[in-house]
Amino acid sequence: MNRLIILGVAVAALLYIFVSSIFVVNEREQAIVMRFGQITDVKTAPGLYFKIPTDFVDTVQIIEDRLLRYDKANMSVQVSDGKFYIVDAFATYRISDPRLFRSRASGDLRVVDDRLSTLFDDALRQIYGVRDFTAALSAQRPEMMREARDLIRPDMAQLGVEIVDVRILRTDLDPNVSAVTYNRMQAERLAEAAFLRARGQEVAQTARAVADRQAVEILSAARRDAEILRGEGDGQRSQIFADAYNRDTDFFDFYRSMQSYRAALGPNGTTMVLSPDSEFFRFFQNQNPDNVTPPPGAATTPIPATPLVEEPVTDSPILSEPSSATGTTAPAETTPATPAAVEPAPVTPAPAEPAPAAPAQ
Repeated sequence: MNRLIILGVAVAALLYIFVSSIFVVNEREQAIVMRFGQITDVKTAPGLYFKIPTDFVDTVQIIEDRLLRYDKANMSVQVSDGKFYIVDAFATYRISDPRLFRSRASGDLRVVDDRLSTLFDDALRQIYGVRDFTAALSAQRPEMMREARDLIRPDMAQLGVEIVDVRILRTDLDPNVSAVTYNRMQAERLAEAAFLRARGQEVAQTARAVADRQAVEILSAARRDAEILRGEGDGQRSQIFADAYNRDTDFFDFYRSMQSYRAALGPNGTTMVLSPDSEFFRFFQNQNPDNVTPPPGAATTPIPATPLVEEPVTDSPILSEPSSATGTTAPAETTPATPAAVEPAPVTPAPAEPAPAAPAQ
């Protein structure tokens, strides 16, 4: 029984010694081996390692070998024009020297974060203090991030920490001045819009005035040309009437009177109060062919009355009345007048044209 107890204790002791003498380092970690508080070795490669059993002599501290991130949110910085802005940024780092990290920071990441917070604030304030707000939104932003990284690196290297990168996430207005800034920007945009609108109206009025002037000039030129053409037409019309009047004044008077009869005695129901012997009805009253003056060159040789009756023009009412009045034998002195009425054959249809003249007889 005692042997079994002793054997069990021995096995347990051997197992404890074996377990406490080994440690494992994976690919995301690195190990610091210390003997009586002094660093004896650093294991950076993954694998299974051995040390002196128990933690009384050798101790192992596992630290991160990955990239670590430190965030800086809602940090207030002042730019070159004196305004304050809110900045969000972060930095990535890794433990590059485990021995220095253990001796300077006691292997504690909180010490690293506290130190990094102070250095990060100073670096951001420094790079923003020499620039304006638009620089953080322009092509200078990558340069600002590299400058902040270079400012932090030397101090953090003393802790065995390497700053890998610095990124600026957001640069925004301070809530206290954002309303004032937005109002000022709105006023500037409204003023610019009003200026552009006024400029557009000015250009529109100028174009409208030019168009109106051109329209007036075009209409004036068209009216002028129309008046010139109308005057030329009236002149030609007057010349034609004058030529017609000079050729045959009697026929011209007769033609114009027929036009007047057509206009006055037409179907429009015009009522005229005139004397029967008015000059207006002179062609209805003058039915005597004896008063007709023969045109120049007309035949003056007496013509017998009998052949005159056989002419085809006996159907004319103007020629039949003298025949019935003179009987079978016409006086010799009236014979020359009879051919005169027959000679101007083109004039004979003219009285028949105005149909309203028949009721006047």
